[in-house]
Amino acid sequence: MSLRTMARARGGLVGGTVAAGLLMATLSACGGSSQAASSAGSTAGTAGAPVPLVVYSAQGYDKAMVSAFQKATGIPTKLVDDSTGPLLARVQAERANPQWGVLWVDGDEAFASMDQAGMLVKGFEPNAQLTTAGQAVVPQDKSYIPTGLTVTAAVVYDASTTPHPPTSWQQLLSPEWKGAVGMNDPAVSGPTYPFVAGMFNQLGGDSQGQSFYSSLKNNGLHVFQTNGDTLHALQTGQIKVALIQSSAGIAAGIKDKNIKTAYLSKVTSLPSVIGIDAKASAQVQAEAKQFAQYVLSKQGQQVMLTGDRNGDSLFWPIVQGVDPDPELPALASVPTQTIDPAVWGPKEGTINTWFTNTIVH
Repeated sequence: MSLRTMARARGGLVGGTVAAGLLMATLSACGGSSQAASSAGSTAGTAGAPVPLVVYSAQGYDKAMVSAFQKATGIPTKLVDDSTGPLLARVQAERANPQWGVLWVDGDEAFASMDQAGMLVKGFEPNAQLTTAGQAVVPQDKSYIPTGLTVTAAVVYDASTTPHPPTSWQQLLSPEWKGAVGMNDPAVSGPTYPFVAGMFNQLGGDSQGQSFYSSLKNNGLHVFQTNGDTLHALQTGQIKVALIQSSAGIAAGIKDKNIKTAYLSKVTSLPSVIGIDAKASAQVQAEAKQFAQYVLSKQGQQVMLTGDRNGDSLFWPIVQGVDPDPELPALASVPTQTIDPAVWGPKEGTINTWFTNTIVH
């Protein structure tokens, strides 16, 4: 979830003109749209005349992507852009009569739950050569499509005021960091529930995870709604450490060289994920498969890498031969864990409710 998405909260779109300019440059650099249209159509041809494809997305590069896809394929595409939490709530509210064709947000836990509920098209995988890290987050039944990786939660700090950041999760519970740590609310911020679930996972289970966050609260933990809010608290001195998505921390560091991003052992791998509505018409499903194929094509990857350079574009690609922004460290140098979305997805509502009632309030 990008700084652009967070900063909107929820005003006008920031950076739309820039994204449009980047889009035109991307299409030009890719040699036009005919190859992209051919690539997308080769895997999933449309069943009939195009109908509008509705894309629900919390990605910072989504406006650039739907514009590029529509230009490449001629398929009319409507974007509904919001934060992950509200989008997932909307999908559940529309469950009897879905209004979306594609859902594209960070974190695969919600998709695993939707898969178990029969809400997603199964058995589709775009024609793309994925890296080992990418293959690790492809579900066995191919019910959703990973498109890139960030990690959660990174430790973000101001080196000019905090030259010695914490080096372990347990250090955050010490008097040295009392009242100095901030994070997002997992009920609002999509990348934050995987962070919470990841801590529960590596600490050994629900009770151990609850104990850790309760101890953080007792040590003065601050909980904000989104990456933007937590970063603002860091930059204004309200906190010394922000526990947020890696892309948001790296983006802040590009703007302010004093802002650094570190990775404790272990951070949780956070894939950006596309799901396709199982109740959609055959035509919409065919178009949605074309969209997923386009995203993982050479042209689509360039849009992801350039469409939100101050936020979500700061991800690790999972398509072989596609390089991340040079601001990112090598993924192999980051101590990551991959948690099982089939285990932690169904627990999301329960854990978020506990977090809201016990940690936020």
